[in-house]
Amino acid sequence: VQLVESGGGLVQTGGSLRLSCAASGFTFDDYAIGWFRQAPGKEREGVSCISTAYGTAYYADSLKGRFTISSGNAKNTVYLQMNSLKPEDTAVYYCAAKYGSRWCTLLGGDFGDWGQGTQVTVAS
Repeated sequence: VQLVESGGGLVQTGGSLRLSCAASGFTFDDYAIGWFRQAPGKEREGVSCISTAYGTAYYADSLKGRFTISSGNAKNTVYLQMNSLKPEDTAVYYCAAKYGSRWCTLLGGDFGDWGQGTQVTVAS
């Protein structure tokens, strides 16, 4: 299983970024894909999860309306569109894969495979 994130960078408050997670080495529809983030000195936080096989998406309550998870365009790729970014969104963002696409969760312990992360910095 390989997960490669891209699309991070530096953006001003109120700006947008789209992160990509390219997955390979497994049957994509058998897995749920999640996005997580970790800011310096803070615990890892679940952001969003998608099950492409079941067409379901799940978000952290605090991020609903600003972040959108999707798949498509490129094969076996999941995207995280982040709008109206705030300085508190600054973190390393990781994508992860959970075997069993029926249920999405935001619990990092449910995910067995992780990417290397991509840094998102929102300047005030």
